[in-house]
Parts: sequence; C-alpha cells; structure tokens
Amino acid sequence: MHADRGGGSKLRALVTFLIVSVMSGALAAGLAIPFAGLAGVGSEKAVETVQTLPRELEIEPVAVRSRILAADGTLIATLYEQNRVPVSLSYISPIMRKAIVAIEDSRFYEHGALDLKGTLRAMLRNQTEGEVQQGGSSITQQYVKLSLVEKARTAEERHRATAVTYERKLTELRYAIAVESQYSKDEILERYLNVVNFGDGAYGVQAAAQHYFRTSAKNLTLAQAAMLAGLVKNPTGYDPTNNMARAKARRDLVIRRMLELRVISVHQANQALKTPVIDPARILKVPNGCASSKYPFYCEYVVSKLLQNPALGRTPKDREHYLKTGGLTVTTSLDRRMQKAAQASIEEHTRRTDSAIAAITIVEPGTGLVKAMVQSREYGRGAYQTAYNYNVEKSYAGGFGGFQNGSTMKAFTLAAAISRGIPLDYRINSPQQINLSGKRFQTCSGWTRDPDYNPQNSTRGGNLTLVEATRYSTNTYFLQLSQRVGLCAIGKTAQALGMYNGQTLEPLDQVISMTLGVGYVTPLMLSNAYATFAARGKYCKPLLVVSVEDKSRRPVDTPGIECKQALRPEVADGVNRVLSAVMEPGGTGGRLNFGNWDLAGKTGTIQENKAVWYAGYAPNLAAAAVVADANLPYTNLMYRHTLDGQDISDPTGSGTAGPLWQTAMQNALDGMPLKRFVAPRATAVAGDRKEIPPVNGMNPDDAEDRLRQAGFDVAIAEDLVDSPENEGTVAYTDPRSREGAPEGSLITIHLSNGDD
Repeated sequence: MHADRGGGSKLRALVTFLIVSVMSGALAAGLAIPFAGLAGVGSEKAVETVQTLPRELEIEPVAVRSRILAADGTLIATLYEQNRVPVSLSYISPIMRKAIVAIEDSRFYEHGALDLKGTLRAMLRNQTEGEVQQGGSSITQQYVKLSLVEKARTAEERHRATAVTYERKLTELRYAIAVESQYSKDEILERYLNVVNFGDGAYGVQAAAQHYFRTSAKNLTLAQAAMLAGLVKNPTGYDPTNNMARAKARRDLVIRRMLELRVISVHQANQALKTPVIDPARILKVPNGCASSKYPFYCEYVVSKLLQNPALGRTPKDREHYLKTGGLTVTTSLDRRMQKAAQASIEEHTRRTDSAIAAITIVEPGTGLVKAMVQSREYGRGAYQTAYNYNVEKSYAGGFGGFQNGSTMKAFTLAAAISRGIPLDYRINSPQQINLSGKRFQTCSGWTRDPDYNPQNSTRGGNLTLVEATRYSTNTYFLQLSQRVGLCAIGKTAQALGMYNGQTLEPLDQVISMTLGVGYVTPLMLSNAYATFAARGKYCKPLLVVSVEDKSRRPVDTPGIECKQALRPEVADGVNRVLSAVMEPGGTGGRLNFGNWDLAGKTGTIQENKAVWYAGYAPNLAAAAVVADANLPYTNLMYRHTLDGQDISDPTGSGTAGPLWQTAMQNALDGMPLKRFVAPRATAVAGDRKEIPPVNGMNPDDAEDRLRQAGFDVAIAEDLVDSPENEGTVAYTDPRSREGAPEGSLITIHLSNGDD
C-alpha cells in the first residue's frame, strides 16, 4: 500500500488542479501556467510539451477518396488511402447522431472540452490498475486525437498521436479547448462522424452506411445506426465481417444505452434488437486502384500522367498522396462506346491463350483525345495475363515501350518529300533489289552510310510514282526517296508529329533504313501521329486527363488540349491522297476498306516478322493496331506463335493486324458524321512546271541559292564528290531527263567533271 502513495499524491494533485480549473472556468488558462504541482504526473517533458503547444489545432483536411471518370461521367476507378465520403450533419440521420452521442459521450452537448465526471472516473480506474487503459475522452477529445493521427506523416508522429501516456491526454485536452472555442457542438459532431473509423476499411459515416448496408447516412435506421456507433470503440473487434456475435452484442449494448437515456422507446428498442446485424451478401466493397478497374491499363496510364502534374504536389510522392486523399474528380477522354468497339475487335480476332499479343489505340484528330486503348492480354500476374501496357511508352507505369513499326514509317518520308515539293507523280526506277552499300545519306549531324546494304522489295517494283510506290509499299523506291529528301528532313517530320523511341525517349535513329521502321514505337504514338494527317497537319499532344476538380469542385490546373500546325495543310492533303491509295483495290490495305468513309492507312512489317502493324484513319478518328511477340528475345511470328487460336503462317500488316484495325474502326465510326478528306492541289499531284535557271559552272552554294530563289527545293545528291579535280564544276539534273520521270520541283545537284 505504501508503494502506491507517490502515485496517489500525483493523482490527487491532478484531480485537484482539474476541479479547481473547471470550477473557476479557467481550464484554458490553467493549462498555460506552470505545472509545478503536477511535475510527477507524467514527466517534466509532458509539462514542457503541453505548455509549448499552439493555442489552436491546425486541422488538416480529412483523407477523401478520389474518382476517375470516363468522358460521359461513368466511374472508371476509385483511389484512396481511406474510403471516405464526407457529408454535412444535415445529411446524417438524427438517429445516427443520437446513437453515437449516447454510447461515446452522452453529455456531449452539456459539457465543455472536458467531461470531468468521465475523465475522473477513467483516471481513478487507470490509477488503480497502474497504467493508462481507460479513456473517458469526450467526443471533442476523440476528434482531436483522430485529427492528430490524420496529420501524422511519419512513424514517430503516429506514435505520439496514439501513445498511451498522460502527455498525450493533456495534449489532446489543450487542443480540445481550442476546438471547442472554434466550432459549435454540431460542427464538431459533423467533423467527428466524417473522420472516425467504422471498420473494414470504411471511414466516415457515409462510407460506412454504403459499405455495410448499401444505404446513405441520411437513411440509416435505428438498428443500423446502433451497429455503426458501436464500432467506434473497436473498429476491428466489433467488425461484423470479423465476428458477427461480438458485433451484435455491441450493437445491442448501444440500443439499451439509448433506451436508458430515453432517446428511444421500448418498442423501438425491441424492434431494433430483433433486426439482423447485417446481410453479408449486401456488403459493398469499394474497389481501390486501377487493378480493380474495368479499364486497368488506361487507368494506370492516367494515374501516371497525373503524377507528372506539379499542381497536385511538389514531388511524385506528394502528388500520389493528394491523389488518394484529396477527393479529386478526374475526368478522362475515354469514350466507352469506342472502347467497347475496340475491345470487341480484340475479342473477335484474338484469344486470351494466344502466344502473340495485340493492341489498339484510337485517337481523335484535331484534339489528341485518346478515345480507346485495348490489348489482348488481361491485367494481372496469372497465366496469359500481364501488367505491361503494350500501347504506351516505357517511361510510364507498366509501359512496354513499343515495337519497331516497319513500313508505317514510310508515311513520314512521304510527308517530308511532299513538304520539299516532290509531286505525287514523281517517278523513281525501283528494282526488286538495290545496292546501297557505301551510299551516303544526309542526317542532321552530317552523313551516314552502310558498307553492306542490299535491300529488296517484298512487293512489286518498277518505274513507279510516289502514289504507286506507297500503294505497293515498295522498299527500294522509299529508300531512294529518303536519300534524296534526306534523313534529317524525315526525322524532323516524324519528331514534329510526336514520334520518338518509346523505350529510350530519344529521337528516332537517322539510319539508312529509317524509312523502313526504326526504334520502338507505340500504338498510341503512331495513331496520334497519323491523326495529324487526318487533321490536315494539326498535331495535338495525346490527352487523357481532360479535367481535375478538387473535393469542393474547384478546378485544379491541368494541361488541356495542346495543338500546333506541324505540317502545312496542303502537305497533309497530299499525304491523305497517297495513303488513301493504299486502301484502294490493289493496295496493301485494299481489303480493309469499308462503307462510304474516306479512309487512309499504311501497313507495317518489321524485319523477321517480329511485329506487324496497320495504322489508318478517317477524318474523324485515327487508330493503330499491332500484333507482336512480346517476349524477350523477340521471335518471328511465323514460328510457334498463335493468334485467335491459330498458327500465324503468314504475318502481314494487312492480313494480321489489319482486321483488328478494321473491326475497331468500323464499330467506332458507326453513327459518326461522314467527313471527307480535302483533295490536294493539282500542282502537288503533277508537280510545278518551273523554268530551271542555268547553274552550270557555279559552285554548289551559289547554285543552291539560285535554285531556291527560283522556287525549287534542293537536295544534295548522295554521290556528291569532294575531290579537288571536281571543284567548281556543277551540273543540275532535271527530273524529266532522269529515269523517264515527269518534270517536278526536285533538283539534284551533282559535282562532276562536267560530263554528267
């Protein structure tokens, strides 16, 4: 007994202090004066801590779940650290308010920050048992504790907010006084009911009502309200999904307490006691994160974009926290009808057990809005599932980084050539095989060559026009064209249309075979680049996040539609005419035409058939589809790979990837207004008939200047010779006299001995 005398004197000192402070109405002041008589209650540190606390509690906004929506407002995903939906007190049923007050703080509306009776009773019990075990906290004190826990960002802060010490209790009391001076009792109760944990991942009364009963806080019954109120003391222990018997006992205790306080009648109590606690079949789990979304790959890409937005926080970690706690509403560009159309194509042409993968992205020309994004592998880590998004670059969460795009790259050579004035009827003799060993190609940094390069066609060759060579996808034509146009011009054109290496994020390599497909390109990147042609040269950055609003419905700064004129409209018109020929009878995409739509597109097959593409567009929509081996090292699709359950015996852009593109686009365009491409100018088709000025005998720089002044584009030929004996002698080449080609605006200058 004597051993307890020190503890008893400490308690008596504390009790005396509290009684005197309360009776004098000076508790707030009392907490601010030295605790000389209470030095032994906890420690000198406790006294010092309480005296140095701010007079007001800085209450941080409670964590609120955020939503990601499709363009039509349909929920795509919910993101949260705590599943919470704040509501006003007027939206909470009166019986819920009575239940929580009855069981947690029955004199809430009568006392101040401290319920002296409850606190003294708890302190006496704690003193008898030798440690702080019994709370006795008022609802205001509980709210303070929950707020401090919400504010905690580190393990140390969380420990201080929950530590079983007198120091913590005194801290809460000091803050509770401040809260009572700042807010009315109803405001405190509203805040408390919105922050408290109701078990099984539900925070706040609205989320709890939805979770356990599929109702709202406004419509809670007595039995439901009593069950929720009983959870607060021990959200895990009284959770009905963990222990129904304990939950019922606790709920019934709340009902009896309400009857004891005459909050409810005997009849009401008896009816509520007979009511089942919950119906387990009606438990509503709110999915959390993109993995549980119907559109997981699209969702993850949206989240990756949001984590780049500095308006959501200083660092990616801050942005992620805000995204999961800020109650944001994120509206995306996802068009559920078009997504369904693209998904239907995947389901028609692939099977989940295929060894090859397929992916499709659909983009709106003129806005960059990404309307749909699908792939044949489901999201997950099981058999025939993946966490990779095959539609996007590697720098984003799960981004695969793309595949080499084959002859779809020819569209950028085509655009660069038309930009330089080459007409659509420009002819080049294009044999089945051509020797380009040692030939020089101009890059942005100089010249490049391949000592042993003898490419050949997989389709027909001959003396072809630009339109014909594109229709047949003639390699030897486009290699010679890229030599005359220059790899630098092609690279700059591709870059202006958003093309880059999806794995390294570097510009595409300017190598001799550039026009046949280099680097790693994604369906999103390619569909958006082709959308630029459909929009008559207006390039728009791909856009998935249309708007972001905070929990108060105020807009959060986020990038919107961002477009620029990357190609002259007449250049894009020329590209559209040429790529339309691809989808005419006899073209590589001729079998993919449908309806009365103006359509344009291009096939692509990379070396050794490791991936095949079809990219195409109408004036309204653009899409790119790819079928590929997604395993490392990549292998030929012809060997041991299946698509739609069948062996891939002859992988081609038109026959393998083309049907995926066709079905997706046909369904997506259904119901949209019919639009037409603008016809190119006649001079772009047949070439300008310009008088060629004499340049013989001029040095190359002066010759180029004179030709440009006359309105010609000038390409320095690959066989430019720098030897001293050729210095000062220049000849021009009129396309009329070369390979039977018609007159055009391309002039090639050769340094020679004067006999060229």
